Amino acid sequence: MKEETKGLYLAVLLSIVIIFTVNYLFPAQKTEVSAQQEVKMPEVTAQDTAANTENTDKPKDVLDIVKSEQRVLVNNSGLNGSIRLKGARFDYLQLSKYKQTLDENSPDVELLFPAGSSSPYFAEVGWLANDPSLKLPNSDTVWTAKGKVLTPNSPITLEWNNGQGLKFLQTISVDENYLFNIVQTVENNTDEPIVLYPYGLISRYYNPDEQRQSAVVHEGISGVIDGDLEEIKYKDLKEKMPETFNVKEGWAGFSDRYWFSSFVFNDDENNALTITNNGNNSYQIDYRGAPLTVASGAATSKQVRFFAGAKEIKLLDDYTDNANIKKFDLAVDFGWYYFLTKPFFYILTFLYGFIGNMGWAILLFAALLRLVMFPIASKSYESMSKMKKIQPKVMDLQEKYKDNKMLLQQATMDLYRREKINPASGCLPLFIQIPVFFSLYKVLNISIEIRHAPFIGWIKDLSAPDPLTISVWSHIPLPAIIDIGVWPILMGVTMWIQQKLNPAPANKDQARMFALMPLIFTFMLGHFASGLVIYWTLSNVLSILQQKAIMHKNGVD
Repeated sequence: MKEETKGLYLAVLLSIVIIFTVNYLFPAQKTEVSAQQEVKMPEVTAQDTAANTENTDKPKDVLDIVKSEQRVLVNNSGLNGSIRLKGARFDYLQLSKYKQTLDENSPDVELLFPAGSSSPYFAEVGWLANDPSLKLPNSDTVWTAKGKVLTPNSPITLEWNNGQGLKFLQTISVDENYLFNIVQTVENNTDEPIVLYPYGLISRYYNPDEQRQSAVVHEGISGVIDGDLEEIKYKDLKEKMPETFNVKEGWAGFSDRYWFSSFVFNDDENNALTITNNGNNSYQIDYRGAPLTVASGAATSKQVRFFAGAKEIKLLDDYTDNANIKKFDLAVDFGWYYFLTKPFFYILTFLYGFIGNMGWAILLFAALLRLVMFPIASKSYESMSKMKKIQPKVMDLQEKYKDNKMLLQQATMDLYRREKINPASGCLPLFIQIPVFFSLYKVLNISIEIRHAPFIGWIKDLSAPDPLTISVWSHIPLPAIIDIGVWPILMGVTMWIQQKLNPAPANKDQARMFALMPLIFTFMLGHFASGLVIYWTLSNVLSILQQKAIMHKNGVD
């Protein structure tokens, strides 16, 4: 490789291609559900889905819907909301620790929404049977509640009698965070044994044209099926063509950038898991458990857990370790460089706990990375300094052999050997920086701990682009693509300075192309998370100082 900058930019561009295409090159293998006695899942009724609101009534206000129905309140340190008694449905939950915007009076983040609202998103559990004469609880069943408020210290029990000798109960508890435990019990007071199948479903409306979607974080269906991560984007779900799996242990649900909902399984028996695109931006995840026989005069129970909350990485790790939820941290899209992304997150949060400001933690992290890579980077910069020092000799060879590229290449390599220069020696630290860059990029995009984290001055959210754009401070309206903030401009300037310290490309066309690269990267990263741009800026400054020192040591101007 003749130029360090060429290696850097080609490596970055190649890595971008790899990162955004790896999922297409290595598609996940699907596990088909094995043949079982066919029992249909209940379909969500038309009035429950947003797809039908256009043709019937207009969507109602969420609070108006909630106030008009009988409910049991939910309240703990992370959640507030309620469970609808009609259908025993989890359909109204807010995340009390998170605000929708940076505004001081911003409402809490809303996760689940009731039917009839503009974006229904809810979950329910129940029973299925082969015998159509059995009356089973459904979405229209009104349960009787024992208890008015569900808290970590006060579980609630819902009851319903079908009038045929069967009594159904749901005992629901919740921890201090986002995990519900649901125990379904059936008491058989008839003269005959009955066979029932436990089931659960999560239904949601999701329109990517209306709901902002991240391009770098998976949003759609996520789950760990018997140890393997499965991720399916909404656009990959063909209408009325369900994806099916067998699952004994694991979890599956809907994943957004910072929030998700899922059922958690810990069974010895197979659960038939189905993911369906019902059309009109309505999607459904459901499971059907193995059949259970309830003897006459006996009772049987089935447990399932339901998670609805924020993707707090430390909490998910705690659930994995202490609640036996396998690989629950993979609800967070760590990306291809999981082995770097997750440690980076823990290092950043440790530094944040030490400093108290995530922006300064990112800068300290950049400095520590530079310190770790100092020996390798020093060899790279020493090689570049020597190449810059012999640049006049290289130009003489270019003039001498301008009509014979083969002789030029041979003479140039002879020159490198005489001067004891390895032009490729500087590539290693550059390629090391690529996974580091993308891992930090992932951390800043996936970590809810960085969401709405301020730095200094005008940076109020390190996970968002720099808000002090050219059009803001100059009052000159610009197209969004070139309207970038102050930090991206600073990054571009430091990148340009760093480029000037490197040997110039031999080819004039290449030289002109690489001269434009700082400008291209400035606008390309101008809409990235400001925390990443701040990191890269400081990293460039430290590189410049280190490279200048090594150039001075080698007598290079």
